[in-house]
Amino acid sequence: MNSSDIKSRIKMILDAEAAAINAIKVDESYEKALDILQNTPGKIITTGMGKAGFIAHKFAAILSSTASPAFFIHPSEAAHGDLGMVAPGDCIVAFSTSGKTREVLEFIELSRHVDAGKVIGITSHPDSGLRDLSDVIIDMGAVKEPCPLGLTPSASMAVMAAVSDALALVLMERKGVSRHEYGLRHHGGYLGKQARTDNIE
Repeated sequence: MNSSDIKSRIKMILDAEAAAINAIKVDESYEKALDILQNTPGKIITTGMGKAGFIAHKFAAILSSTASPAFFIHPSEAAHGDLGMVAPGDCIVAFSTSGKTREVLEFIELSRHVDAGKVIGITSHPDSGLRDLSDVIIDMGAVKEPCPLGLTPSASMAVMAAVSDALALVLMERKGVSRHEYGLRHHGGYLGKQARTDNIE
């Protein structure tokens, strides 16, 4: 592959991922999900397996730094004791492109036994168990992966990340989170320095 081919291929992949994000259908499911996230009486728990799990972990981190306490539970570990972190009233945000990941579905089913609250599912496939188990589904749409094998979930992860970012930032707006409040939760590094400007008495 020569230099020109590399540049062309890189551009094609970037364009494919941007197109997948631009194709997301924004409907009433986002408002329903935001209502659940804002009004849940307990904690926000995110979950996902494999690469979707990394997006779920990132979502919990962004929520926590923007005044919505959240944490990630690995769905496999839930069956080995981590289900004990789930309490009545907690809401769950489950990430799964296929919506068929056994560990994720089992985690949701088990969470019902401890009276967990609402479930928000973020998925793509129309025929999935996650749709049946969720109170609200945010549909990623049909995503075509630019991977030469059509397997590596790069575009779908870009879509998943963009959806979760949108939810976190709009939730932050709805809650009226100030720079001061942001700085209290994110006081380190460059962002912390920027946020602390308003926190100096």
